[in-house]
Amino acid sequence: MAALEVGIVGAGIVGLAHAWSAAERGHRVTIFERSPRAIGASIRNFGMIWPIGQPAGDVYRIALASRERWLKLSHLAGIDVRACGSIHLAHRADEWAVLQEFAERAPALGYDCTLLDAAGVQTRTPAANPERLLGGLFSSTELAVDPRRAIQELPRWLADRFGVRLAFGTNVTAVTSDANRRRIRAADGSTHMVDRAIICGGADVPLLFPSEFAGAGLRLCKLQMMRTLAQPASWRIGAHLASGLTLRHYRNFDVCPSLPALKARIAAETPELDRFGIHVMAAQNEAGEVILGDSHEYDSDIEPFDKREIDELMLRELRQIVTLPDWTIAERWHGIYAKHPSEPIVEMEPMPEVHISMGTGGAGMTMAFGLAEAAWNRWTGER
Repeated sequence: MAALEVGIVGAGIVGLAHAWSAAERGHRVTIFERSPRAIGASIRNFGMIWPIGQPAGDVYRIALASRERWLKLSHLAGIDVRACGSIHLAHRADEWAVLQEFAERAPALGYDCTLLDAAGVQTRTPAANPERLLGGLFSSTELAVDPRRAIQELPRWLADRFGVRLAFGTNVTAVTSDANRRRIRAADGSTHMVDRAIICGGADVPLLFPSEFAGAGLRLCKLQMMRTLAQPASWRIGAHLASGLTLRHYRNFDVCPSLPALKARIAAETPELDRFGIHVMAAQNEAGEVILGDSHEYDSDIEPFDKREIDELMLRELRQIVTLPDWTIAERWHGIYAKHPSEPIVEMEPMPEVHISMGTGGAGMTMAFGLAEAAWNRWTGER
């Protein structure tokens, strides 16, 4: 295929993934970002590359392909990507039952994971709370990145390595298409002609294509998160840690017969957790800070002001499963992203050679690289 002029709107992880896939194929790429740097959902997350949470089949395979792209990026660009794995912890009998059922089914579904007893968990992480600990499920596929650094460093690398043009601080106001070219218009009056336009800015899509966004079935989701101070004496958490509450959130566990009983118990005992969509996890960045979260509020429940109650509930649940040398909270924030009830991403083509790619539902860091590769393979007829 001859080299194309490609315009990408949005410098979050989905946009950067498409830029990399396009540039590797020899296309000339411009990234348009309305802010001086990306400030949306892509920098407001755990930094977990989380294949284990994806349902078996095509979605899981895309997550694994994305994982390989992260490792490749680490080698090529020097971006810190650490293979740390993950452990789902079980402190209740129904949680342990679900993990046992999943471990039994995992090989046939293609997952690489190992069931650990309590002693086995404690050999892999010093952070698991030993009180009432029954065991855990270790998965080797998870990676850790610092999203704030990665989302800043990746555009610079794309510019240096491939000559990708960075039009940051450019607010795109319209994207149109005629028989030959796509026209990207910006608020400063400039017009940019491209062969293919890819709209990856979640916040911009309803402004550029309101009817398409309205008909896509997307929901907005707000999460609250926290970060501790750097832990003392180079203490490391080891693997990403997830509580039994996460078993009701990630669709890979839907294959477990005991899951409905676990969901019913949580709903009866702690309805406040379901009310705010709380399922707690912990990850640690390169600086030694521990990222804690998270919650899920949808659509009309979303407010601009964070709820202290949510933070306190998350900390309550986290202290039951995790022990940290220092729980001092250094920073609190929230993020908002678009999520489809069942699809891993929403992709549309509202006009010829104009593509919308959004709605990764909180799994953008995990899925974006694999999804971009799959999209470019379709568009170019590659396998």
